[in-house]
Amino acid sequence: MGQKAKDRAERAAGFTLLELLVVIAILGLLAALVGPRLFNILGSTKAKLAQQQIENIGGSLDLYKLDVGTYPTTEQGLQALVEKPSDVETWNGPYVKGSGVPADPWNHPWIYHNPSSRQGHDYDLCSPGPSGQGTEPGQGDTICNP
Repeated sequence: MGQKAKDRAERAAGFTLLELLVVIAILGLLAALVGPRLFNILGSTKAKLAQQQIENIGGSLDLYKLDVGTYPTTEQGLQALVEKPSDVETWNGPYVKGSGVPADPWNHPWIYHNPSSRQGHDYDLCSPGPSGQGTEPGQGDTICNP
């Protein structure tokens, strides 16, 4: 094999800088187009998870009410599902598994009020949402019990 053929074979074996730049540009465009959609899907998934957790905690609150006769007060909070409040006689808990009520999907504490500030509801159980700024039902991006 001659020197010219050998040189051509060596040059053809690697990628040129231009080829690498084109590949990087294509990957950047794909990331720019697909990335925001993935984050939207992730955000809606967390909102659905928050609704599911609200339903689960609501079930625990219903069991508490069956045993005690009322839902926990705002002062007792969701901690009443884990530890017996001092002024409650017929507590049969704990009503949730683990060491306590887990935080919402964004790692914020739940907002619990009894009585509810909304007509037709016994209590308010809300996640402050992704921003963590909501403190009342209907405020900001809160997600509350239906």
